[in-house]
Amino acid sequence: MSQAAAPKISFVSLGCPKALVDSERIITRLRAEGYELARKHDGADVVIVNTCGFLDSAKQESLSAIGSAMAENGKVIVTGCMGAEPEAIEKAYPDVLSITGPQQYESVLDAVHRALPPVHNPHLDLVPPQGIKLTPRHYAYLKISEGCNNRCSFCIIPKLRGDLVSRPAADVLREAERLVAAGVKELLVISQDTSAYGVDLKYAESAWKDRSVRAKFIDLARELGELGAWVRLHYVYPYPHVDEVIGLMADGKVLPYLDIPFQHASPNVLRAMRRPAAQDKMLDRIKAWRAQCPDLALRSTFIVGFPGETEADFNDLLDWLDEAEIDRLGCFKYEPVAGATSNALPDQVPPEVKQERWDALMARQQKISARKLKRKVGTRQQVIVDEVGPTVAKGRSKADAPEIDGAVYLSSRRPLRVGEIVTAKIERADEYDLHGTVAGF
Repeated sequence: MSQAAAPKISFVSLGCPKALVDSERIITRLRAEGYELARKHDGADVVIVNTCGFLDSAKQESLSAIGSAMAENGKVIVTGCMGAEPEAIEKAYPDVLSITGPQQYESVLDAVHRALPPVHNPHLDLVPPQGIKLTPRHYAYLKISEGCNNRCSFCIIPKLRGDLVSRPAADVLREAERLVAAGVKELLVISQDTSAYGVDLKYAESAWKDRSVRAKFIDLARELGELGAWVRLHYVYPYPHVDEVIGLMADGKVLPYLDIPFQHASPNVLRAMRRPAAQDKMLDRIKAWRAQCPDLALRSTFIVGFPGETEADFNDLLDWLDEAEIDRLGCFKYEPVAGATSNALPDQVPPEVKQERWDALMARQQKISARKLKRKVGTRQQVIVDEVGPTVAKGRSKADAPEIDGAVYLSSRRPLRVGEIVTAKIERADEYDLHGTVAGF
């Protein structure tokens, strides 16, 4: 008797790394049930679109992706952040099969089962223990919590994803260990607020190997640092206890890299954003961190054109950047988001002023970045190889996260492998990237 063909799913994953982790979990479950992934919508039985709903531009991208899936296939299941407020999707595409919010894995699977019952096949129902990953084999995002307890005026993440819900430390460490065993060389720790990890659990201990580990930022970072992979910390709110992790960086246990979304430097704007407004003290902390760990790389994001931002506020931000010397920076022009309290603030900034400030900030950051990278010429840096070309390979130093930061372009006298970590002598720098040669054979 011939085996029934495995049902095929086409998948679109939009938005941030946290959404990518959600996509990986859904795909892992579906592959375990015998579903196959199709490369094209028109070759699939069902399309799943994991949406982003953070900004209006992201919502438009999500609606466009749903529209393409409807046009090319017609059977579409929608999940993700935009699904938490489904009215816009229902209005644009009333014939979608199902709409669910973020992290609602069971609801997505139920919708798939209804539209496309699984066919049991013992040869297909095998999934590697680390699950299905959408990132390259050598790095993986490790999500340690969901939701957020902060109430920033420009953000609706708590409305979409709820309050902070942390995973037990042992649960995170087991997943990390499986990933490393499967060949992952770099763990990118993510959540909405990484340094708040475990607050909701009251830092409860859980059994890990021969000991108990608290669900606390420093304890988790320490344990992850023992697994033999690079550990990169993202979305770290600068609470006082973050200072403790700098010692782990100085000792080489976790990467000397902190992704801290400062958002602004002017006390007036920070208050309107409902963010901590003591960035002058933050400069002292940054100096102390760099004194303890000179290789520390700081990445951050900023918003220009926030309602009420004056020219003086913006100049405060530029001055602060000059002193803080942020290594890697992302900048957004303020956008109103449906449901955000900042929409009601007075003194909205005109679009042309937002653009001028964005241009000025990025020009200032380009100079800072070029100055800092020039200091690395002549040094030796460890580099993880992401892509291998005929003559030049592309990788990242410890100061560079995938997708968002700079790159190191490498020449080598021997063939390099993707995922390999090599030592490179840095010979040249430009505004955002480094160029070097792999040392030795």
